[in-house]
Amino acid sequence: MTATIALVDDDKNILTSVSIALQAEGFLTRVYSDAETALKALLDNPADLAVFDIKMPRMDGLELLRRLRERSQMPVIFLTSKADELDEALGLAMGADDYIAKPFSQRLLIARIRAILRRAEVRAAPETPDDPVADPILRGRLEMDPARHRVKWAGQDVTLTVTEFLILEALAARPGVVKNRNQLMDAAYQDDVYVDDRTIDSHIKRLRRKFREVDPDFNAIDTLYGAGYRFSEE
Repeated sequence: MTATIALVDDDKNILTSVSIALQAEGFLTRVYSDAETALKALLDNPADLAVFDIKMPRMDGLELLRRLRERSQMPVIFLTSKADELDEALGLAMGADDYIAKPFSQRLLIARIRAILRRAEVRAAPETPDDPVADPILRGRLEMDPARHRVKWAGQDVTLTVTEFLILEALAARPGVVKNRNQLMDAAYQDDVYVDDRTIDSHIKRLRRKFREVDPDFNAIDTLYGAGYRFSEE
């Protein structure tokens, strides 16, 4: 079934260009230039996934997400500026699935949409005894459930984006083994999306920060300068 993607942004150029790109990939799109109109439309007729800009007049993306989450678990990706780390963290805590910083690659956005839709499909599908289920990853105090995109550290939930989850999964799958940046890019980005080395470094920095919010002594992700990163079991 063709997925429908809702785009909410007060920048009509972004709405037009992203909508055209998504339609070229086989998606159906709905576009909204203000959050109030989008909220009513999405509650009356949900899309399969929505992409929200954070900075919008009258009602911003965070308030739109808060109101949407009162009645819907529709997957949401935020578009943010590079200076909006606080907004990104708040959005994820409120239930956003991922965020992409402006200016952004349309190919990257499409890859993230596909990844989130795949995970939403897995979570929504009823389990039967014969269904293959990805084994949980248990590494010391780390618990990862790939099928449900859930992470715990020392029994406490850690909220990760899809990209962060895939990077951590690649590291934790083989503790002690060094993964270079290219290997982590391959794990986290599909569809031949190009990202530079600094993008992976930024994700590692965010991963460490999120784990240190629940455990200030977290040090399970090691940097090997010139080589890459590894996960160390304690």
